[in-house]
Amino acid sequence: MAELVRTGVSIEQDLLEKFDKVIARRGYGNRSEALRDLIREMLVSEAVNANKPVVATLSMVYDHHRPELSNKLNAAQHRHHGNVLAATHVHLDENNCFEVVIMKGLAGEVKHLADHMLSMRGVKHGKLVMTATGKGF
Repeated sequence: MAELVRTGVSIEQDLLEKFDKVIARRGYGNRSEALRDLIREMLVSEAVNANKPVVATLSMVYDHHRPELSNKLNAAQHRHHGNVLAATHVHLDENNCFEVVIMKGLAGEVKHLADHMLSMRGVKHGKLVMTATGKGF
């Protein structure tokens, strides 16, 4: 673990009270750990915005009765096999499937692939969540 450094922060009283309520609800033992997580979150956001290496999950709900949609989603993943690590497919009901695709690569590549799959006719909803690879944290 890296050496700890103490620093002071000036925060308005009402903002600090709201922050304390949130960190208590989330189970943080102290403000320092909550602040470290916020800083890490900001650094992850910067990595994603700077087109750096990321890992990601793409979650999608889609109509499995849509002609060829499953094949198109599968083909897109095969074309980008360097970015796709794994996929899990779940049958929600007689009409809908849920699929989670785990990806890695540069943020721009991953986002492009996710946007392509999410824009396919029959995909009802989806969300891409990207995070840093853990290096440098």
